[in-house]
Amino acid sequence: MNAIELNVFNSRIEAVCDEMGMVLKRTAFSPNIKDRLDFSCAVFDSSGELCAQAAHIPVHLGSMAYAMKDVVGCVSWVEGDMMVMNDPFLGGTHLPDVTLIAPLFFEGVLVAFVANRAHHANIGALTPGSMPVSCSLEEEGVLISPQLLIEAGVNNAEAWELLTFTEDGEQLGDFQAQVSANHAGVQRLSILISELSADGFVAGITELNNYARRLARTSLLKLPDGCYEFEDVMDSDGFGKKDLPIHLVLDICSGQVTLDFSCSAGQTKGNINCPMSVTAAAVYYVFRCLMPAQTPACAGAFDAITMFARKGSLINALPPSAVAAGNVETSTRLVDVVLGALAKAVPELVPAASQGTMNNVAMGARHKQSQWDYYETIAGGLGASKYFDGLTAVQSHMTNTLNTPIESLEAHYPLRMLKYQVRRESGGKGLNKGGDGVVKQYYFNEPATVTLLTERRVSAPWGIAGGASALVGENYLNGELVGDKQQCDVIRGDILEVNTPGGGGWGLIQ
Repeated sequence: MNAIELNVFNSRIEAVCDEMGMVLKRTAFSPNIKDRLDFSCAVFDSSGELCAQAAHIPVHLGSMAYAMKDVVGCVSWVEGDMMVMNDPFLGGTHLPDVTLIAPLFFEGVLVAFVANRAHHANIGALTPGSMPVSCSLEEEGVLISPQLLIEAGVNNAEAWELLTFTEDGEQLGDFQAQVSANHAGVQRLSILISELSADGFVAGITELNNYARRLARTSLLKLPDGCYEFEDVMDSDGFGKKDLPIHLVLDICSGQVTLDFSCSAGQTKGNINCPMSVTAAAVYYVFRCLMPAQTPACAGAFDAITMFARKGSLINALPPSAVAAGNVETSTRLVDVVLGALAKAVPELVPAASQGTMNNVAMGARHKQSQWDYYETIAGGLGASKYFDGLTAVQSHMTNTLNTPIESLEAHYPLRMLKYQVRRESGGKGLNKGGDGVVKQYYFNEPATVTLLTERRVSAPWGIAGGASALVGENYLNGELVGDKQQCDVIRGDILEVNTPGGGGWGLIQ
């Protein structure tokens, strides 16, 4: 392929991922998927190597890219199959993120896979929203080891039974939407392969990976050789352990990058533990940000990156450790740590720390009269850089979701939003100012259970090049300050307020 043909080829595969996402968005029932867009879609080759992805959720896509080869290798695939899984220790992230994978056969030969991953607010945990303050994987919901949901075009009744978490089975509509998204992906990718032939498609993927390697290497060669260290801490694990360190030694040598997390904390009782696939997702995300925008999102882009983390550590946890917040909170801190190390090498390229948390709020009820589950992440401030102020009131780094529109939230759930506004002056001061967080206030129309999994309530998002740190976040229930990891029962008339952190500032004000 010449340069134009390769670009068209890459765009067509990316368009398949985009269309899968649109089908999923348009056919899903829950606000979590259709409004917040908490899902991701991607295409893989026959061995499970990443070929393309849509611009969806970094933590979903990076973890799939890291582990898909092992997942697809555990099944003897036939046409019409579709796998379901959510095991965090076999390439998943946390239990609410359920992945569906479908093979694509062309003239009887396995050529590729399509996959999508979506977050479900009810995955069978004891607490509504399925994001509990947990200390074991068992408490977090139903574990789905890789298995066929559809076998040769026929539904596997036992597997579908695993996905039924409520008496009315209302959440099955979202799983059907995921099935439909994969069907759309297979159909569209089949058209492309029929035009190129299977051999032509495989050759195109090879060229795409080679092109991505060249672009990645060019970018990484711009980083000065050296060894750079950085450490940041997690506020707590929710069970009394505080200031758990994530320590990185970053070695850069002639365009090859090695990240050693060996001196990080051991896995802990609370659910901030990270499976290695999530750690890889955070690392891939940071380095992908350093590459040119036209770099294809395929396996070749990450070949020069090597990671080490000891087994049984906070960021390479072993089962059955709890991981619900590792996917959302620890992954975000990992981004800060990698950026912090890179800032010592190229301070002019790296922004200050962003809010450093997804501000997870899960809530709902398990009463006979009322059964509902809701989950969302809340925006905050982005870190400033040498070239611009940080953005205000946006999702940052490892999450790329939207906020749930107030109209949708109030229509679906017994909630009322009393306040949703920018948290003024929460960003760090500097030559360029960090972005501000938000204030979000929920009024409960009926009793419910609420879970908060948040970070940066103690350790502030740091500034860079002399810029100031941002304000930490704060959680309030009826005006009283509550902890960063908190579960509580509320009654009608109670008010929950979440103040999210800002982003750090860049540069010393003269």
